[in-house]
Amino acid sequence: MQYPNPLISGSTIAVTAFSSGVDSPLHLRLDIVLEYLRHLGFNVIEGQCLRENVNHVSAPLKQRAIELMTFLMDDSIDAVMPPWGGEICMDLLPLLDFELLKTAKPKWLVGFSDVSTIAVALTAKLGWASVHSANLMQLHPDEVDPLTTALFTHLQSPKGHSFTQYASAQYQLTGRSFVDDPHSILTTTETTHWQVLGDSDFALFSGRLIGGCLDTLSHFVGSEYFDLTAFIQLYDEDGVIFYFENAEMLPTTLLRCLLGMKYKGLFSQLNGILIGRNAVLDNQDKCITGMDALDQALGDLGIPIIFNVDIGHLPPNLTLINGALAQVSLSQGNINSPQQAKIIQILN
Repeated sequence: MQYPNPLISGSTIAVTAFSSGVDSPLHLRLDIVLEYLRHLGFNVIEGQCLRENVNHVSAPLKQRAIELMTFLMDDSIDAVMPPWGGEICMDLLPLLDFELLKTAKPKWLVGFSDVSTIAVALTAKLGWASVHSANLMQLHPDEVDPLTTALFTHLQSPKGHSFTQYASAQYQLTGRSFVDDPHSILTTTETTHWQVLGDSDFALFSGRLIGGCLDTLSHFVGSEYFDLTAFIQLYDEDGVIFYFENAEMLPTTLLRCLLGMKYKGLFSQLNGILIGRNAVLDNQDKCITGMDALDQALGDLGIPIIFNVDIGHLPPNLTLINGALAQVSLSQGNINSPQQAKIIQILN
């Protein structure tokens, strides 16, 4: 696994929206978080594909692809941070020259949602470690949530370093719009409760992390851009932990998606699965619940599965390094103790 250089004061961060852009009513929020990066000592380069959003994207396809390739090939850049995800950056994948990227210095790609589309491809095809974490637009200087504020601390970690993260105490179900309040921070009101799928009340497993937003990953897993089977074979000595979260799929859609992946054998060689909080309310589907979907599709896999983890569209988000070796443990016997739900990541 190739780890980008740790971010330090003076590191250069390029900001481009290769998926959804930032409309003018949100520019104040964008300016606040970009200034915060500068305050932290980073050199910030703002791309041309950023401050518009037409038909769910910041710019035409080729322009987005060229800008992303330019930033990824520029060895003076240390990280690429989109403002957030979006809907359809999957169309960029055939336009990225992965053979040429093999000659470039690895760079951190940081964020969640549609950001994970590109992040997973960089890890699976190039062996670059990438980051599933809070998005740039969530990094307000007044934010106090510990998982969110620790992002840059983790990105300062050198190869060989390890760090531990614990389950959050609470998560956000609904938050204030950045348009209505450009200075809004997370409003965490709901109790976090990581849970083990199945009868066991204890899970302990390890493996290389890879994953992201299932809404997009499910459509190209098994392709050349995310060959999960090949990734598992490459790291067969360590094993692999697949993680995902559901942003918009109704329970029946989620069930079909997971069953399809199961029938392809994609879960058969995993050491374990981490599942983020379901961002779709169960009352939107009259047939089954999200929990039903997980039980029916994954309940008989015979591997440790933890759900309601701090991953995805109901923040806060853990900082998960795709490619890092992780040790996951959860005991439901004493869930009120934060030490009972934790992930240790080793950058080796």
